[in-house]
Amino acid sequence: MLKHLGLSLLGMLLALMPAQSSLAETVMEKVARTGVLTTGIRFDLIPYSYVNDRGELDGYSLNLLNLVREEIERQLGKEITLQVVESQDIGDRISQLKSGEIDIACDTVFTWERDKQVDFSVSFSVSGIRLLVPKGSSLGSPESLKGQAIGVLSNTIADDTLKLVQPQAQLVPLSNYEEGITALKTGKIQALAGDSILLDGLRQTSEPDNYQLVPSEPYARYGVACMVPQDNSTFLNLVNYTLVKFMQGYLSGEKGPVEMLERWIGPQGIVTGVSPEAVREFFSYTLMTHEQIPPSESQNSGKRRSPLPPLERGEAKGKSQNF
Repeated sequence: MLKHLGLSLLGMLLALMPAQSSLAETVMEKVARTGVLTTGIRFDLIPYSYVNDRGELDGYSLNLLNLVREEIERQLGKEITLQVVESQDIGDRISQLKSGEIDIACDTVFTWERDKQVDFSVSFSVSGIRLLVPKGSSLGSPESLKGQAIGVLSNTIADDTLKLVQPQAQLVPLSNYEEGITALKTGKIQALAGDSILLDGLRQTSEPDNYQLVPSEPYARYGVACMVPQDNSTFLNLVNYTLVKFMQGYLSGEKGPVEMLERWIGPQGIVTGVSPEAVREFFSYTLMTHEQIPPSESQNSGKRRSPLPPLERGEAKGKSQNF
C-alpha cells in the first residue's frame, strides 16, 4: 500500500513539474515573448519620474529606462514597448517585482533589507539626506535640531537618519513630499528632511527663492539604482551594461548622454545643487570597476527622444498614463 502511495505521489510531482517550470520565465524571456518591458514608478518624483507641465510623464529614470529598452531591442532584434504603471510605495514595487507584475524600477535607494528580496543594478545617481528650510533659517547642524519639528516620510532612510542625527528632534510623520511642503509653508514644521535631489527638485518647482537646502554636506549619503527580480542575471547584466555605457558616454563628452543628464542635474537642469564635477567624480569611480565599452557601442547610447517613445498603458496600484 505504501509503495503504491509513494509511486502515486511521485507521479503527481512529475506531472506538476512542467507547470512549475513555466512559472520560472525570466524577464528576458518574458520581454522576448510579449514585446513589452514593464516598469513601476511614481508620477511625482522630480527629477526621476513625474508629470511635467505639458501633462507628459518625464524624468531622468524614464530616460534611462528608455536606454534599457533600446538595448533590449538591439539584443533581441525586435521592437520593444515600455509599459509604465504607477507604483507609489517601494514596498509595493518590490512585491510587484517578485510577482512578475513589473520587470524593473529605477529610482530606489539600496538597502541590505531590500537586497534580500530583489537585485540592484549599479548606482546611476548618488544623493543624501538633507533638510529643506525657509531662506535664512538657522537650522542645519545636529545641535540646532533639538526640539524642532522636522517633517519626515515614515519608514524611510530620512526617518532613520534624523533619529540618529538628533534624537531630541520632534519628527512629524508625512505621507509624501507635497504634504511636507504644505506643512513647511504653514509653519507646522520648521524643516522637511529627505533625499537631497528630490528636495531640490521640489524646491525648484515651489517658490525656489524662498527655500534652501541645509547643511552643505548631507547627514548621510547613498546610491540610487534600479531594482530587478532576483535570479535574472542576464537581464541585470543588460541593465548594468546600459547604465555603464551611458556614464562612459557622458564622461567622453558624447552629445546624447551629456544633454540627457544636464537636462535633469546640473546648473541648467531641474536639480541645480549638484555640480558637474561631482557627477564626473561619481561616474568615474563607478567606471573604474567595469570594463571599458568599445566607443562604437558607447556612441549609440543616450540619444534623446521627446520625451519618451509610446508607452503602453499598465494597470497597478493607482493610475497609469499613456504617451
